[in-house]
Amino acid sequence: MLKPLKWLEPLFKTSIITLLLLSLSIGLSGAWWNFWGGSQEDKQPKRESVLAQGEAITDPTALLRYALPFENYPARKLQDSMEDIGFQLRGKRWGPINRDLKNANRMLTNKTEELLAGVPEQNREEAKALIPEIKKNINELREVVDQRNLEEIWRVRRDILEQLDDLEALFVEEFPFSIPEEYADLPRLKGRATVEVETSEGNLTVVVDGYSAPITAGNFVDLVDRGFYDGLEVNRVNDFAVQTGDPPGPEQGFINPETGEYRSIPLEILVQGDEKPVYGATLEEIGRYKAQPVLPFSANGAVAIARPSGDPNGGSSQFFFFKFDSELTPPGFNFMDGRYAIFGYAVQGDEILEDMQEGDKIISARVVKGIENLERPQASPRTANRDNETRS
Repeated sequence: MLKPLKWLEPLFKTSIITLLLLSLSIGLSGAWWNFWGGSQEDKQPKRESVLAQGEAITDPTALLRYALPFENYPARKLQDSMEDIGFQLRGKRWGPINRDLKNANRMLTNKTEELLAGVPEQNREEAKALIPEIKKNINELREVVDQRNLEEIWRVRRDILEQLDDLEALFVEEFPFSIPEEYADLPRLKGRATVEVETSEGNLTVVVDGYSAPITAGNFVDLVDRGFYDGLEVNRVNDFAVQTGDPPGPEQGFINPETGEYRSIPLEILVQGDEKPVYGATLEEIGRYKAQPVLPFSANGAVAIARPSGDPNGGSSQFFFFKFDSELTPPGFNFMDGRYAIFGYAVQGDEILEDMQEGDKIISARVVKGIENLERPQASPRTANRDNETRS
């Protein structure tokens, strides 16, 4: 077979991704078409999470920071400066790095009042205590930048970003929108949670974002807390996804033991600038072709719910880890955004995804942080957290 001409390669890859999307409705095992061959309104505070302009963001922790529902100019400017240092450092552009440090220091020194004014009163003392610690690390970062010590620059920058994670979390006072009543029978995550996933190929740490996708995130955290995923196999792998969550037997999703019914999850996508997610339809179906999701498919290890082809509301327990490819699924312009609902990102361990194959196992999945943000329907008693309560 002749190889396509070089200039045709991008078009060829686009065609592949389009064909794969027809099936990545990857969902449910019987619904997968294998391209490669083989078997089968209350008034609430306005939502202000927004991605930075310019270069597409491929760092999952940065995407999660920008997705937090708050707006405070000094805090966002401080974050922008730290994020940009990572970009500039790859090209050893010391001038822009020093400008970023100057901007960060100005926000912490001259804009302290404005910064703290955006923090709810009950969190203000905690935020105030963080500021001198961040300043101290900014000064250390300036020193190692002057020394051109790359390893130390990356380390100190990482420490500052972790401190910013703590600071920015203090700006969020309450859940930013009301969830439609029609989904009252589904669990929801009103905040964030961290899940540790142990697989036969290694471990992953996933941050689940209920601020952007409360129903999809709540469904996942609920199933993790029930032990649903323990022992399940990876049932689909291709060039851009690793899928699991298909239970043994004829069922293709979670059957609620309280009702005996299949739990179906609506497609749920929060668009930048919107106050609430879009439910039940792809962005393409409602004509929002240029809309950008708050949680985009621009980072390796994005975690999204799988669904049957043609049914945006048919997802249940199956989900996939996204394998980022800058050519096959370029950030800021790929065929996944707006068609599938991301509910979190793997922030550690995502390198194992490239090695995972069908038949690999999820040994265990555990909620290690944020279980208190999970709300289950009144009619469905809360399953006890297996790690915090003893069995009699």
